[in-house]
Amino acid sequence: MTILPPDPDRDALRVTLARLRNARGWTFDELAGRSGLARRTLIDLEHGRAAGTVTTWHALAHAFDVPIEQLLGSLCEGHTPPGSKDA
Repeated sequence: MTILPPDPDRDALRVTLARLRNARGWTFDELAGRSGLARRTLIDLEHGRAAGTVTTWHALAHAFDVPIEQLLGSLCEGHTPPGSKDA
């Protein structure tokens, strides 16, 4: 029997993106300029219509000047992340 990991919380990921953008007072256009990503890509990410790639989230981490773990860590909300002491 195969045991599958819990589903990632993509809704928490998009909320994290929105919170970071709003906390800085940035528009989608401004974040696009800072990240090198298309405005439409950012809108789709924040509205949950796209998941993005590692490259996308890497660019966003640099634009926000935060560790990528701060962005992607929300994927594990509601369950214990792999490799943690509680796992």
